[in-house]
Amino acid sequence: MCLIHSAARASLTENLAVSPAAMSMGNAVTADPHGLEAVHFNPAGLSKLQGHTRADTVFGASIRMTTSFHQPDGFDVGGFKEDPLDGTVSAHNRQAIFLPIAGVPNWRMPIAVAAGLGLAFNQPGSPWTFATSVYIPQAVGIDRTKNPDDPARFDGRKVVIQRLVYASPSVAYKVSDTFSVGLAIPIAHQGFALDTDMRFPNKLIGIFGKLQEAWCGDNGNPLDAFAFGLCGGGKEGRLDPFKKAGNMRFEATAPADPTFNIGLLWEPQDWLGFGAVYQSGSRTVLTGRYNFEAEPMFRKFVEGMYSSLLGPIAAATLGLPTSIPENQSGNVTLVLPFPAHAQLGFKVKPIDRLQFNVDANWTDWSQWDKLTFQFDKQVKLLQMARLFGQADSSKLVIPRGYKSNIHYGFGSEITVTDKLKLRFGYEPRKSSIPTDKLDLIAPLPDMKVRSLGVSYTTSDGTRFDIGASVAKGRYKVPANASCNLNCTDFFNVIYNPYAGLDVQGETVLRYGGVTMTHPF
Repeated sequence: MCLIHSAARASLTENLAVSPAAMSMGNAVTADPHGLEAVHFNPAGLSKLQGHTRADTVFGASIRMTTSFHQPDGFDVGGFKEDPLDGTVSAHNRQAIFLPIAGVPNWRMPIAVAAGLGLAFNQPGSPWTFATSVYIPQAVGIDRTKNPDDPARFDGRKVVIQRLVYASPSVAYKVSDTFSVGLAIPIAHQGFALDTDMRFPNKLIGIFGKLQEAWCGDNGNPLDAFAFGLCGGGKEGRLDPFKKAGNMRFEATAPADPTFNIGLLWEPQDWLGFGAVYQSGSRTVLTGRYNFEAEPMFRKFVEGMYSSLLGPIAAATLGLPTSIPENQSGNVTLVLPFPAHAQLGFKVKPIDRLQFNVDANWTDWSQWDKLTFQFDKQVKLLQMARLFGQADSSKLVIPRGYKSNIHYGFGSEITVTDKLKLRFGYEPRKSSIPTDKLDLIAPLPDMKVRSLGVSYTTSDGTRFDIGASVAKGRYKVPANASCNLNCTDFFNVIYNPYAGLDVQGETVLRYGGVTMTHPF
């Protein structure tokens, strides 16, 4: 498939929109891949193709996320008791994509569209089949920039994680009439982009802010110049745990990252089949650029301390920077693991016109324990985090703590006529993100995916596969329930932008597509 626009989806949505035929079967197709999709789902299934085959595909998708924020009784962050985000709602997000070479475009899309092409080659009578295809095995695409005051902007104004397989040399060998093996080598472009505003609702910042209120008053304090300089930054340098502290942006790529898929297909009877596939993972190394923008709050605060008599001594003791530039940029390196995936499945036809498929899926998301961004220099804004035990400001470590789960997919196919088939799929997806690790960068709770589709074959052998799916999931994260989101622990400053707030929301994904498969 040849990408136009990536289908935008939340993280951990492997297999959701690789193939319209597969999605309409709940992605339970390891034992019965429907054509060129076998490159991904089970390369051994390519042996079922005869002659030269071409597949043209078009996809469309939209994701909608709604998140609300509530301040519980007893809310207190270092003496600050009114969070301006209390009672607000984040909504009206759009899709975002990553274009190879060009990066992330600035325009917003109400719906993401993708188009593609796959090719397979088999000589009549030969046990060998060769193929290649382009597809998207992983994608995130969230754009919250429409509303500049969107409360979710502190956990991703724009987030894109996209893996595009642009070449996948594949081969299948038919060992016997009932058993085949296959191998595919997907070569992928991995893109990553993050644009987020930052705030740090931490108790120590609140305490400092209250000290400034008491010591400085409205007009400053003439004694402050002989003390620690808490007033030297003026009103702009007053610390407030709920104020925007800055913005950080990353954009990084890995232009060519190969993995492999190994598949087995055994069909001892026409009515019974078994399939298995292993898709290797990769510790993908991405390189790119970063930019930090610092708001006046921390910049003026540091300036004030260093303009006083005792402030420089205190600042040096705390490890604070001597100054914070308004903008700081440079090169960044990130290891973004692409997790290994295994899938087992079987198909059974109890009667001639009815087929059931069941697959078990496992993905090694436990590799996402943490993400480490390595910068080419010390980032001055991050040096403020030394107060909270973050010693090295040349790197940013974002905890993840994801888990590897098993979930199942179920599909059924009804043969109405020799040319027409109806398909139904159901996939209860167990999220790999525990509730105590959930955040708004990847707000993907347990989701139920319901799908339907139709397949129609014309008299000249052209087959149209149409599929549509809806995935829904809700989450509720009470205050202090996730230390990737809303913990008030003193040392959980990176990163809990909604510390002390109750957060709840819903993620709804709608997507569909059509594939035209024909000989050429």
